[in-house]
Amino acid sequence: MSEPMMKIPGAAYGPELERMRSKLQSRRKVTNAIALTLSLAAMAFGIIWLVWILYTTLSLGIGGLSVQLFTQSTPPPNTDGGGLANAIVGSLMLVGVATLVGTPIGILAGVYLAEYGQKSWLASVTRFINDILLSAPSIVVGLFVYALVVAKMGHFSGWAGAISLALLQIPIVIRTTENMLKLVPNNLREAAFALGTPKWKMVLSITLKASVAGIVTGVLLAIARIAGETAPLLFTALSNQFFSADMNQPMANLPVTIYKFAMSPFAQWQSLAWAGVFLITLGVLGLNILARTIFSNK
Repeated sequence: MSEPMMKIPGAAYGPELERMRSKLQSRRKVTNAIALTLSLAAMAFGIIWLVWILYTTLSLGIGGLSVQLFTQSTPPPNTDGGGLANAIVGSLMLVGVATLVGTPIGILAGVYLAEYGQKSWLASVTRFINDILLSAPSIVVGLFVYALVVAKMGHFSGWAGAISLALLQIPIVIRTTENMLKLVPNNLREAAFALGTPKWKMVLSITLKASVAGIVTGVLLAIARIAGETAPLLFTALSNQFFSADMNQPMANLPVTIYKFAMSPFAQWQSLAWAGVFLITLGVLGLNILARTIFSNK
């Protein structure tokens, strides 16, 4: 009687395993194709709207560009001519003062969170408040400054507008500064400490220097973020039909002027509003491109 044939372990399951593997690969390919198609469709959907917005802004805004736009103040209702000189200067002043106030505060707070108070209770509270401010609607910040500054002073002012914009800018700078400093390798810190370098000098000469490109990028993006804000300025700086560089008085600015002119029934004002939209869009786009260029070259 012949000896029974020995069974090779797994030999009978080879074809079955191969069929299961092929089935799983086919399912993965289908799933990947569906996910890729949905991702491309979402990207195309966003790009279509972006191109449409840019095309509309360009086609309607470029026609209002002229020398008078940059040299004359906003005109009276239903009047030909005029420009946006007072609004342009007012926006530059508001954003400039807000940046001068918000940037140092944001960078210093970011340095504290990343270098000094990583696990302290104060750092945890600061991060929590910063997260709230990052997601808070800008109109809430405007109402806060209105109650705190405008109501106390008894009138609208450029200072109140700059404060509201600074409050919107500070959380962005804090988050960007902290994240950029955390990207600096700890080996650099340890090497500096091994040489006897004080911590403040290490932060100033090594970590900040190594992350300066990212911090500058965050500041530029924060400026782009506040450049087109309208809601907080409606409650703080309001507007001014005439040219004024007095920060203690209501100050003209592009966002509020665009809002007012776009809602008006006068064709002249609507043309100026589209020209202002074109200027803000061009400025924000330029700041974003500059920020990404700086970050990519470092």
